[in-house]
Amino acid sequence: MEISNESAIKKPKRLTSVVWNHFERVRKADICYAVCIHCSKKLSGSSNSGTTHLRNHLMRCLKRSNFDVSQLLVAKRRKKDSTISLTNMNYDESQRKDEYIKPAVMKFDQEQKKDEIVNLVSSKFDQERSRSDLARMIILHGYPLNMVDHVGFKVFVKNLQPLFDVVPNNDVEFSCMDIYRKERQKVYEMINKFHGRINLSVEMWSSPENAEFLCLTAHYIDEDWKLQKKIMNFVTLDPSHTQDLLSEVIIKCLTNWEIDSKLFALTFDDCSTDDDIVLKIKDRMSQSRPLSNNGQLFDVRSAAHVLNSIVQDAIEALGDVIQKIRGSVRHVRSSEVAQAKFLEVAQQVGIEYNKRLVLDSPIRWNSTYLMLETALEYRGVFSLLQEHDPAYTVALTDAEWEWATSFTGYLKLFVEITNVFSGNKCPTANIYFPEICDVHIQLIEWCKSTDDFLSSIALKMKSKFDKYWSKCSLNLALAAILDPRFKMKLVEYYYSQIYGSTALDRIKEVSDGIKGLFNAYSICSTMVDQGSALPGSSLPSTSNDTRDRLKGFDKFLHETSQSQSVISDLEKYLEEPVFPRNCDFNILNWWKVHTPRYPILSMMARDVLGTPMSTIGSELAFNTGGRVLDQCRSSLNPDTRQALICTQDWLQIDSQDFNPFSSHTARPLAIESS
Repeated sequence: MEISNESAIKKPKRLTSVVWNHFERVRKADICYAVCIHCSKKLSGSSNSGTTHLRNHLMRCLKRSNFDVSQLLVAKRRKKDSTISLTNMNYDESQRKDEYIKPAVMKFDQEQKKDEIVNLVSSKFDQERSRSDLARMIILHGYPLNMVDHVGFKVFVKNLQPLFDVVPNNDVEFSCMDIYRKERQKVYEMINKFHGRINLSVEMWSSPENAEFLCLTAHYIDEDWKLQKKIMNFVTLDPSHTQDLLSEVIIKCLTNWEIDSKLFALTFDDCSTDDDIVLKIKDRMSQSRPLSNNGQLFDVRSAAHVLNSIVQDAIEALGDVIQKIRGSVRHVRSSEVAQAKFLEVAQQVGIEYNKRLVLDSPIRWNSTYLMLETALEYRGVFSLLQEHDPAYTVALTDAEWEWATSFTGYLKLFVEITNVFSGNKCPTANIYFPEICDVHIQLIEWCKSTDDFLSSIALKMKSKFDKYWSKCSLNLALAAILDPRFKMKLVEYYYSQIYGSTALDRIKEVSDGIKGLFNAYSICSTMVDQGSALPGSSLPSTSNDTRDRLKGFDKFLHETSQSQSVISDLEKYLEEPVFPRNCDFNILNWWKVHTPRYPILSMMARDVLGTPMSTIGSELAFNTGGRVLDQCRSSLNPDTRQALICTQDWLQIDSQDFNPFSSHTARPLAIESS
């Protein structure tokens, strides 16, 4: 019954058979044709011809395209049934009989090649593949494992694909663990092949039940000069664990990943971390290879966390004043009567009420700043309010208003700097030095206050800051020097303000520090050329091989024979003019382009700039409660919890649909703690 090809004109008519989802009915003169949408073949489309010949052609045609005709047969068998019942919920299949779903393209499984396209119309249904996709979806979006037991989910899936067998909770967990093992192997192989150094951040988490967790995240700049970070472990700490055992947990994680010999720096949350923990890790790491600058660059503390801690101490010291302002704002907002009296006083003193009073959230200190800033604009109104409103009983004294004014100026600086840290999508280490130096300079000025109360607060803030500065100032300065817009000039500019008459000595310490680090990389480069360095290493090996007895000779040879040529690499960079400052500057692109010009220095820059100088994400930057894991994740067993959190991170970073530095970044789900 096949008809030869001729031009055709569409005839509008409603067709009820499921077969017509795959044919277009057209008419020329008095003859009706059915045109296959897959192969464009024309068959008889007359109502007298029926649809059997169309169905037979469809099965032959689609068989050549690997179409699973079983779905078509299922639709035919169920045509007479008006509904599908599942757990007392109905599904009306007739709703879809007139709909034509066009082929769509979907990329989901990371194991597929980039150019592999899954066509929803032309691919066979695969039960195992669908189970794997379900597990990936649960991992990627942080859904609870038991969602597969929900009635609504079962109905949705069964209506969408009747052939899919909804798997029980335990099977989903097994699939998730299988994906974790495969993805972990990929990450392991990738890091093992990486020729640079790895930086590691150590973050502490807790749960609503006060359980403790340790999150280890690797940070590095890859061969294409892209900043990368991957969660390596999310360890559940034993309740009986003590601080001195923390080092053993970290070392075990490093050795399991076999990155202990590639470690450049270790970043902890804050300066309260016991120094003995760092020393134990440092000693163990130095057994595998010498540490950069004798370990001076190894111990790093999170800048944003330190600023957060300083602010919390200051808020606590000024607690009574802040509580009075909070009570004042709450009173005005408590009723229309109180608000009317406030507006009346504002008109009398000539203050326009154009900014609404805001009440802060005590666990978000940036909101406390906004509350203070707004309240200070109406200081004159609050000062007279008690005379007109007897219910207002929390009036501040003039001295308290002055303290609030000065303190709000402190908070403004910390809010601005924290926003710089948390809002940067590519937080390379060079962005921190100028911001931290501004804090240092301001703390010095605040300590000079003639008000004893304010100066005591400033001294307490500076004491905590000084502990951080003593550990991290060299890391901060070296990263700034490796920014071609600043080089040594920025260090000279800030150190002259911070140190005054002793600035030259401090500047020399930084200069010696970058030269020493550069020389270590130069020696390693020489050994790589001679084939005696560890694969993927940036510093020479300290193995017990007999040839290592001549490791001192390598340094001697470097200093006496090649000193002039390798040092010129650093000197050439420092002596050339600084790069113009502009808002579109991308430091990683700059180093990528200039790698051939500075082969050794660029190797060093990649490791230094990849050091995480802060470990707080934007969603927790102003939070005073710490990182608290949500109830869903904290209720899982430790192995499953680690698998889901790590794999979610890896899948999100690899997916083109997710930005790793956005608010939906690869991080465990957290809740704010009050």
